[in-house]
Formats: sequence, C-alpha cells, structure tokens
Amino acid sequence: MSTKGQETKLRIIRAAADLFHKQGIRATTPDEIIEASSTGKGQFYHYFKSKDGLVHEVLLWYANAIRSDTAPIKYEIDSWADLEGWFRAHIELQKSFNMTRGCPFGTAANEVTERDELIRQDLNLIFELIENQLHTFFVREKARGLLRPDASEQHLASFCIATIQGAMLLGKVKRDSAFVKSVVQETLAHLKEYRVPTHEPRGLIGVSTLSWRKRNDHV
Repeated sequence: MSTKGQETKLRIIRAAADLFHKQGIRATTPDEIIEASSTGKGQFYHYFKSKDGLVHEVLLWYANAIRSDTAPIKYEIDSWADLEGWFRAHIELQKSFNMTRGCPFGTAANEVTERDELIRQDLNLIFELIENQLHTFFVREKARGLLRPDASEQHLASFCIATIQGAMLLGKVKRDSAFVKSVVQETLAHLKEYRVPTHEPRGLIGVSTLSWRKRNDHV
C-alpha cells in the first residue's frame, strides 16, 4: 500500500473509532464514516470491503496502540504511581468528553451479541492485553516481597479492569466525574491493603503480614 493509501485508510479508521465511541457501532453508518473521514465510498470499500471489516480493523488498531504504548492511556505499569495514573487517565479521558462517553472498549462490548463472535474475540484480545500489563505489575510486586503472599495477581488485575469499566459506565449515565473518582479512590484503597510496607525486608514475609495471618488463622 502506498503512503497515501495508508494515510487514507488510517483516516477512515480514526473517524470510525471516534464515531463508534460517540454513538456506538450499530448506530454508525458507512456514510457517516465516509463523511467524517472526508473520503469517498470507493475508498471505503476498497480498504475495508464491509462495515464489519472496518470494525475489526478499528479494534486491531486499538490493540496495536496498546502493544506499542501509543494509546492515550499508558498501559505499561511499573509502579503504584503508574497504577494510580492508569486509573486517573480513564477519568481524564471521560472528562474530555464531558462525561458523555464511557470507555471505547466498554462501549463496543455493550453491543456484543451471540452473533458478534469476531468482535467478541477482538475485544477479548484487547482486555487480555490490558489485563496482562496489570498482572505483570502485581507479579513483580509479589516477587519483590511488596505484595501480600495471599494476594492473587490475576484476580487483582481482573478487579482493576472490572472496576474502572463499571465506574465509567455509571459515570456516563450520571454525567458525574466525582462519582468515578470516588470509585477509583475506594478501589486504590482496597488494592493497597494487599501491599507490604516498604520498610519491611524484600523477599520476606514482614511483621504486618505475619500479624495478618495470625488474625485470620481462626477463619
């Protein structure tokens, strides 16, 4: 594909991604995408063949942005500060649309039916990429002795995604960023309960962890 062709295709993908995020996949027509991208019908069907083909390309575009760390939200998490930043970036993204939109992935997922297997697989890939980044962070923290031994790295990663997705959905309904912030604050407070204080020796079970175990032995 020529450089000009690549630019045209990317312009259509970006216009479609914005419209899908704004009004949903089903409500968006090819004509709206063609108009928003300032392209022609011939160009649209040359690059994508169908709207379903375009949806697939848009979701792969999102996935590649996560892989290459070029997405609006930073998904590479190396510290608790990065994790807090990851949550807050979702709030800022939603605020940039005056709380009229949720997460672009969540918006697409809300429309998935049993007939949308390809879309479901594409979205599952995206969420797995995000979950893997979070999971890797929690694994590193436990390896450093900074996460409680009873913590499940996989469950914590899934919890982060489920919480922010639900918070953004309700934030869109309520048109209230303060609501999303409060959910994020509670989420971070819960996650930090699994942290081992940094003054404890790394790689060892600290006093607070031993105390926690003793308190829960009778359960």
